[in-house]
Amino acid sequence: MMDVQDRLPPEPDEAGAADPDASRAPAGIGRRRFLGYVLAAPTLAVAAQLGDAVAGSTPAQAAVGSLPEVTELFDLNDMLTTAALPTSGLITIHVHADGTASFALPRAEVGQGITTSTAMLIAEELDLPLEKIRVTLADARPELLFNQLTGGSNTTISTYTPIRVAAAIARKRLLAAAAEQLGAELSTLTSKAGVITAPNGRSATYGSLAEKAASLKTLRVATDLKPRSAFSVIGTARNRVDALESVTGRKQFAMDLHVPGAAPTMVCRPPTINGTVRSVQNLDAVRAMPGVTDVATIPTGVAVRARTFGQCIDAVCALKVLWGPGTAERASDETVLRELKAAEIPLAVPKLGPLAKTVEGSFTFHFASNSALEPNCAVADVRADRAEIWAALKSPIVAQGAIAAKLGLLPHAVTVHVTEGGGSFGRKLFFDAALEAAEISKAMGKPVKLMWHRTDEFRQGRTHPMATSRIRASYALGKVLTYEQRHTSVSTDFGHGLGEIITATAAKLPVGDLTFSETIFTLTQQSPYDLGLTTQLLNEVDKGFNTGSMRNIYSPNVRCAQELIIDRLADEMGKDRLSFRQQLVKNDRARAVLDKVAELGGWGRKLPAGMAQGIAVHPEYHGVVAVLAEIDCRPETTGRKVPDAYTGPRVTKVVCAVDVGLAVNPKGLQAQMMGGIMDGIAITLSSGLHLKDGAFLEGSWDNYFYTRQWNTPPELEIVVMPPTTGKPGGAGELAVGAASAAVACAYGAATGTMPTTFPINHSGPLGFEPLPTVPPIPQSPTDGLDRAY
Repeated sequence: MMDVQDRLPPEPDEAGAADPDASRAPAGIGRRRFLGYVLAAPTLAVAAQLGDAVAGSTPAQAAVGSLPEVTELFDLNDMLTTAALPTSGLITIHVHADGTASFALPRAEVGQGITTSTAMLIAEELDLPLEKIRVTLADARPELLFNQLTGGSNTTISTYTPIRVAAAIARKRLLAAAAEQLGAELSTLTSKAGVITAPNGRSATYGSLAEKAASLKTLRVATDLKPRSAFSVIGTARNRVDALESVTGRKQFAMDLHVPGAAPTMVCRPPTINGTVRSVQNLDAVRAMPGVTDVATIPTGVAVRARTFGQCIDAVCALKVLWGPGTAERASDETVLRELKAAEIPLAVPKLGPLAKTVEGSFTFHFASNSALEPNCAVADVRADRAEIWAALKSPIVAQGAIAAKLGLLPHAVTVHVTEGGGSFGRKLFFDAALEAAEISKAMGKPVKLMWHRTDEFRQGRTHPMATSRIRASYALGKVLTYEQRHTSVSTDFGHGLGEIITATAAKLPVGDLTFSETIFTLTQQSPYDLGLTTQLLNEVDKGFNTGSMRNIYSPNVRCAQELIIDRLADEMGKDRLSFRQQLVKNDRARAVLDKVAELGGWGRKLPAGMAQGIAVHPEYHGVVAVLAEIDCRPETTGRKVPDAYTGPRVTKVVCAVDVGLAVNPKGLQAQMMGGIMDGIAITLSSGLHLKDGAFLEGSWDNYFYTRQWNTPPELEIVVMPPTTGKPGGAGELAVGAASAAVACAYGAATGTMPTTFPINHSGPLGFEPLPTVPPIPQSPTDGLDRAY
């Protein structure tokens, strides 16, 4: 078996360009080499030498010469990449005697497709078919420090060069071994599909060379990466490597694991957010119920372990618990909104006159559920001196440390296995299920397989915080002079930090948490437009809610509000909304995607009364996306009837153009854009939580109106722009902000009134009968014909 390790950052190559695959270089300038080591091991093991980090992206050229924003110089993704750099050499590729290669990825696969893009990087540099590469998920490894956090659309960016260098060093070592075995000059050998061939026709497989390529002592080596002109895998559309397992049910999620002795377990949870247990009135009776093996009180409720999940549900529903108050007792949408309004940072620029005019807007964004398709779950086996945990975790190092502290164990005594996850969008940055499972297993002295009920997720799980955005912009003589945005939000929990225990602890401190939020806000909020003197500030209040870094964190709200104001400015200045944006965009990449969607979407085409178009641009993490949306707000559409659902306006067409620099897998990128578009439609039109008396009324997907099939645009076109840089940018969160803003702008154009509250259906009829809070798990249908919760 061959081990390959690497620790190189994306660093300059030809002519010192930031693109390691730059296709042009001045005459006489050679390709910069990557240094690494062949490590002493029974089979081939390779590590790369630590190189110089690239601090950030090149500032974009502004349209009118405004000062660059912080995010144009150094953004959250740059911070995550720089933080991951020092330990990149600790991740390893293995080549096996059967000719396959495997790689334990220190990130979480939650459906976004990073195992596929990672396999493509290895396949490219190693000259090995995708089907011969196995990408698994690494257990929690504290030595990786900041290098095991899955978030901020950073996985491909931070691993792009390290993984390629590792694979290239491995291929070079195999070629050297083949030259000796085949008796040929190294320069005459070719590698293809895991076979190395000499000019005389003799060949050797990677598998046969893996042991020969090993070294008994550590050696320093150098290698080159393939130029982009030689790519045959990177940049090509590929199906997911895990697609067959997914559709055949063979993919192993946490609840599919068979851990000896681990029995189904569920928790009876309080009727209000973060309520506490005062007493259990019928403990003995519940313990005597069929199948029940154990009942235990934990900080978040009363846990029940039984032979089946059905028996767990019966026991949870039977429990009679006296509950104490929660952290949001008696809170409602109205009380939180008043709190947010009172905490808004004042606008600094006065209304100018008489030549300058101002445009203002105040926007409200209600709580949104961060529930994933897979309910929160984990498996735990806690013993006196050790513990073993299985869960889909995006910050496993923090989880390991927190679980160890809770159990009174040293971190190395807690093994945390990262499983595949059925969705996340930030939800699995938090390890509450894993921590609960560990507490329950310790209390019961038995292994447990904990699963949250769907209603648990909506009422006690993570949410995108409620927020307001207040904006004032001024203009004169056809120019935007100033732009101020004051974003005020319920506190966002960043307790996962940057993936390790130090920043996770700092993010929880009474003062540190606000500083952390402000840092994240500053490093993520970037406008595509030159709006003169620009300030965007954040203030956060109220820590009584379970919030999180839901897909795109602050961006969908901030971008939606800004794009609506851009429409207002265009209208008041007598300009077409598209041409106004084309005038304001800061760089060619933003202009190109904007032009593309306008062209393909037929901007300005005549539509029936009650239908309209909206357009928006969103830059983020070295990528940029534009979305054109058409919406139907005619009475025959908004008034259509769908059982147990909110209908309202329908988005009938979406055109999306995305530029992420270099798309590793364009097909996967299109899928990411599609998901982000559906998220954007949902949070603008229909998906929100209603807070009343300290609890959320929504209790399932049935009454949380995410984009349904009858709300999905029948016309959807996603264009991946040709590569504009030599490196990939972030993609996972990119489309949400632009889609939500484009839909909001379209709605405003169709109705003639700028929307200010989101989702737009929030103040209307609920469209559902709220599920009871006691018992916390509702009765399931019994006839098999009705919907299930």
